[in-house]
Amino acid sequence: MKLTKLAVYAWAVLLVNLGVILWGAYVRATGSGAGCGSHWPLCNGEVLPRAPQIETIIEFAHRLSSGAAFLLVVILLVWVLRSTPKRHPTRLGASLAMFFMVTEALVGAALVLFEWVAHDASLGRVISISIHLVNTFLLLACLALTAWWASGGDPIKLSQQGMITMVLAIGIAGMLILGVSGAITALGDTLFPSGSLTEGLSQDFAPTAHFLIRLRVWHPLIAISTGFYIIFISILISFLRSYSLPRKLAIGLCLLIVLQWAAGLVNVILLAPVPMQLIHLLLADLVWILLVLFSATVLAEREVVSQAEAVRLDQGSQAI
Repeated sequence: MKLTKLAVYAWAVLLVNLGVILWGAYVRATGSGAGCGSHWPLCNGEVLPRAPQIETIIEFAHRLSSGAAFLLVVILLVWVLRSTPKRHPTRLGASLAMFFMVTEALVGAALVLFEWVAHDASLGRVISISIHLVNTFLLLACLALTAWWASGGDPIKLSQQGMITMVLAIGIAGMLILGVSGAITALGDTLFPSGSLTEGLSQDFAPTAHFLIRLRVWHPLIAISTGFYIIFISILISFLRSYSLPRKLAIGLCLLIVLQWAAGLVNVILLAPVPMQLIHLLLADLVWILLVLFSATVLAEREVVSQAEAVRLDQGSQAI
């Protein structure tokens, strides 16, 4: 890896956005989403809220951090366009990151304007947070790839990859589904907290319970099945590659998944306290980022070239 100034800045932008995402989860977990009322981009009809309550401070701070992250991505895009040649992969990554940053802001605005915040438990809020989660994951993926390519990572080449592309695509789709189920589960835990673990389990299977409560039971099942699938394919694919980087990323990915399972279990036992929710989300984001980087490394052009060279060398040795 080549940590140029652009690469360092790109990784820093990724870290800042991780922090903004966690603060957004804190806004949801503390029920502060309506802290600025149904006003956007103003806060309670004001540029700077006067005599704000704690919910307003939390929500307004999130808006400020989101605005700062937006500007950082704009600077990243301009820097990339000015310092990299045409068709360089960082241009694609930074451009897509800018696109998903804009859609992230639009989805956030919709949540406020339609009042899908605070204690709202409507189907509209469930759909909107699902879209929000997918958009957030895609934003993180683009930022991670931009930083990776700015650090000297090889561009992705989907041809001549065989079934590996499909296998990785299934894992990525599984992570998106898992993320959506996690966002819905976190919303259910926030809106319908349980007094004890026994009470929570009984609520999950009660036919008269709210649909957000009954959906909670699916998240652990999706987490276990998706986690095992990603562990299996990452280990298998890493041993099919000719250099060590995919193997190192696969090991890190497997360890993060196991750690995420443990955090999820603790989160359930402790009845989803806010700090554990944030830790659980951070680990999910890190698993996603590492999966994206692992996939990018496996599908890199260098791997395709090295495989082709290996075939030619093997054919040459047989001819001799």
